[in-house]
Order: sequence, then C-alpha cells, then structure tokens
Amino acid sequence: MKLKLIIFDCDGVMFDSKFANQTYYNQLLEHFGYPVMDEEELEFVHIHNVNESTGHIFRHYPDQDLQAVDRYREETGYAPFLQYMNMEKDLLEFLEICKPHYKLAISTNRTNTMEPILDIFQLGSYFTKVMTAENATRPKPAPDALLEILDFYGCETEEAIYIGDSIIDREHSAACGMRLIAFKNDKLDAEYHANSFLEILALPPFQDL
Repeated sequence: MKLKLIIFDCDGVMFDSKFANQTYYNQLLEHFGYPVMDEEELEFVHIHNVNESTGHIFRHYPDQDLQAVDRYREETGYAPFLQYMNMEKDLLEFLEICKPHYKLAISTNRTNTMEPILDIFQLGSYFTKVMTAENATRPKPAPDALLEILDFYGCETEEAIYIGDSIIDREHSAACGMRLIAFKNDKLDAEYHANSFLEILALPPFQDL
C-alpha cells in the first residue's frame, strides 16, 4: 500500500531533549534534597512518561510524598526547560516537503508540554492529530495512540509509518503492526534506519513522493 501517514515521536526524534529532561528531573530531586540522577535513570526518564519517570527516580526514597512532588512539578511547569531543547536541523525542511503529500501526526509520552513545544517552535500547523500520554487511553508502549491516529485519518496500518528512537517506540509500533523508522539508533530493531530527516526521503516507502 502507498504511504499516506507519517507519525513522529517527539523526544530523540523531532528534538534533542535529553539535556532538558535531565535538568528538569534533577531539579525535582534537588528540590527535595536528593542527589541527581545516574545514567540509567536519565535513560529511563528520556523515554517514559512523567508519572512513570517520577516514580522511578524517587523509588529509593519511600518516605517521600509523591503527591508533594507532583504539586511542585505542576507549580514549576516545564516551560523554563524548553530553552534546552534543540530541534533537529532538517525537521522543518522535511515537514515542508512531506506536508503536501502525507498526513502528519505525533505520538509521544509527553503530557501537557507537547502543545507549548509546538507553539514555541511554530510547528503546530503541520500536525492535525497529536497524541500524548495525557490524551491517549493508555500511554506508549500500548498501541492506543497509534490506533486512534489511524482511525482519525481513516488509514490502514500498512499506509502509515512511525519514526521513533527507543525500545518503547519499537514496542509501540509493533503492538499494532506498524513499520518503524529508527531515528539515530542503529541498534534498534526496525524496518528502516535513518540518521537525519532528509535521509528518510531515500527510504523505499517514500519513493512514490
């Protein structure tokens, strides 16, 4: 079937956001008097949703009231950390090339930070459907967000492709049988691999462009 729909992950794909996430979660820990994350914890929070991530980095501190952490997190917000996010240099060019030919959507484990990111980086006009851990029935790696996107656009699974960078993205796409482009991760099991957005245009599904 001809490709009709491209679905993007956010962190590690559209944006290099690891430093932003590191700064954000370390501030939570430091505010409550705990040491910063180790490398394993950083990798975890980079691919999981905020509730899973908060539980993970505070797992060694059973006396800590996680509701207090959530209140502080909501008061602080993510906006101060958006300055540390770096958009992929060829993302805009890729979107401009693809928009006339494909439907474009997002499936991410971000929550209420996704819309501000799209606004700040002026990307909202490219995406009609944006699924997050907040509005999906179940967050990634469950397939719910992808299935809702397919239903929204009236597309078959074979007419869509997902661009991700982590094992969570592999599980997410595999759960509904969708092809995956592994972005900047040659070790990830995927149908295709690419290290930039413009490289994606050379992949077989895009040859009808």
